[in-house]
Amino acid sequence: MSDPASEPHSAATPPKKARARVPKTVWDLVFTFGIPILILSPNILGSGISVADFLGGEKAGGVPGLGSANVRAYLLAALIPVVYVLWDILKNKNLSPVALIGGAGAIFGGALAFWYVDGFWYAIKDSARSYLTGILFLISAATSVPLFRVFLDAASIGEKPGDRAATQQAMRDPGVHRGLVLGTVVFAVVDLIGGVVNSIVNYDRVVAKFGSEEFNGQVAAVNAIMRIPGLVISLVGVFAAIWFVQRAVRVRFGPEASLLEPAKLAAAMRERGEVRGEQAGPA
Repeated sequence: MSDPASEPHSAATPPKKARARVPKTVWDLVFTFGIPILILSPNILGSGISVADFLGGEKAGGVPGLGSANVRAYLLAALIPVVYVLWDILKNKNLSPVALIGGAGAIFGGALAFWYVDGFWYAIKDSARSYLTGILFLISAATSVPLFRVFLDAASIGEKPGDRAATQQAMRDPGVHRGLVLGTVVFAVVDLIGGVVNSIVNYDRVVAKFGSEEFNGQVAAVNAIMRIPGLVISLVGVFAAIWFVQRAVRVRFGPEASLLEPAKLAAAMRERGEVRGEQAGPA
């Protein structure tokens, strides 16, 4: 019978549990949604104070410009998400096409913050990224690489080389390419519709003059109101686009094939003798 005192220390003392990490989605919401709204709010959590109170300069009724505390607060709220997105790309060394598109969109949104407008033009400005994305996707649909293909291709980056190669081959198939084109167009149209909806809500609710405390408060309120509807509209576009692509893949390679599951797609292609070269080996 062994002496308990001779047992390894690790057996007597259970290892410490690894500290739970905050999910990246939470950080995304904090820096792209929560913090900007708090900065814009003229009455943070009912405290009667605002970030503009601490930024110096003319607070209410000031001339729009960096001398106005309200404008400084507006710019700070607009630029924090830009810095966060770019920091995330650099920190993770993520130079994939999807990340670069997201980074370019963030820079575009940050640049628009310096376009000091209100009323109709603010409503257009706040949806400009959706309009630009929709237009770029529509243009890409007429090329050999529709942009929705770029997003689906990114999903297979971590897969086995053979499975990823099968995915690449499938997306070059004429029938699947037509599905990718249709999915790209659907995604673009839904994104444009989302932009129009967002512009209408902004035009109806953001009625104060730019540079005023009321303007910042109205912008914060609309951002909060439109967060979930905007997300739902985006998801509708994504799922509708995926449905058209998946339909094309299954028509071409069988009901078990799925572009979102490269291993299944490769297996379905092997069964049909569609896989070329080294990809034809065992899974």
